[in-house]
Amino acid sequence: MQGLSFTFSAVTLFLVLCLQLGIIESQDDENVRKPLLIEIDVPSTAQENQEITVQVTVETQYRECMVIKAYLVSNEPMEGAFNYVQTRCLCNDHPIRFFWDIIITRTVTFATVIDIVREKNICPNDMAVVPITANRYYTYNTVRMN
Repeated sequence: MQGLSFTFSAVTLFLVLCLQLGIIESQDDENVRKPLLIEIDVPSTAQENQEITVQVTVETQYRECMVIKAYLVSNEPMEGAFNYVQTRCLCNDHPIRFFWDIIITRTVTFATVIDIVREKNICPNDMAVVPITANRYYTYNTVRMN
């Protein structure tokens, strides 16, 4: 009977070890799909009153589509296209490019903001997801005036 108890203990220990390794592997961040991958193309310098283009490419690793809003926010008041809010449907394997043409009158720091929102009539059949973890992504850029 004592040998049987030792066998059960060894089996139990082995199962606990397997479960622990499985849990650790499932929590690996490398295998988690990212809701948004953002690439920003903006010049770092510009001449006074020069028009520059801010280009933002957004893609997702999710299999489902999502509604995103993209806009720019600045520490200085800006006019024109800088204030446009663009809303699109983002789906896997179909990156989206947003463009803003802005005139630089002084050195400016701005944030490019992407919000994942619940909005109807953007994605086909209104089929879109909103992640639980985060729905706002942003990055800062500075364009210095020469």
